[in-house]
Amino acid sequence: MPYHHGSLREDLLAAAAKAVAERGPDGLSLRELARELGVTHTAPRHHFGDKRGVITALAAQGYRLLAGRLRSSGGDFLEAGVAYVRFALDHPGHFAVMFRPDLVDEEDHDLAEARLRARQALIAGTAAHARAAGREGAPAAVEPAVPGGALPPYALLAWSAAHGIASLALAGALTALGLGGSKEELTALARASLQHLGPP
Repeated sequence: MPYHHGSLREDLLAAAAKAVAERGPDGLSLRELARELGVTHTAPRHHFGDKRGVITALAAQGYRLLAGRLRSSGGDFLEAGVAYVRFALDHPGHFAVMFRPDLVDEEDHDLAEARLRARQALIAGTAAHARAAGREGAPAAVEPAVPGGALPPYALLAWSAAHGIASLALAGALTALGLGGSKEELTALARASLQHLGPP
């Protein structure tokens, strides 16, 4: 078996993301990952333990990537929503496992930390907008996020809208209705739709 140069852990996650995007979480195989990267079949287990460990690490990586995308919106509510949808389109393998508690180890510290980071970025992106719109409960939107705590209502609404658009886009439902095909078209559709959450 050839020696694998570079960061094997990161390469395994990249290969896992690709496999999940193409075949779904059920289609992920540690042996296939090892074969693809030219390493022993025990290599993935050395880094992640089992399939659940790979998916947990993939979800944690996804949350970190998402938090970065949300922060890059500069606190702009609309752009944060668009960034969320674009993240899903750019990282479908990550997106497919991030919101699946049945597939991940909910006790994993790295996952909890990454999820909290994304949650805080999501709330920060809606707080000022909620206040400007005069939404009920807007002051709560600026409170620090705590694990297990409820999202402020406006943040939940914004997340649901962006997540719904992203999920429909990835499922091909929007394209089937003639509402966009390319990432650029779907991103434009997300922007046009999410702007209706703005102040009246």
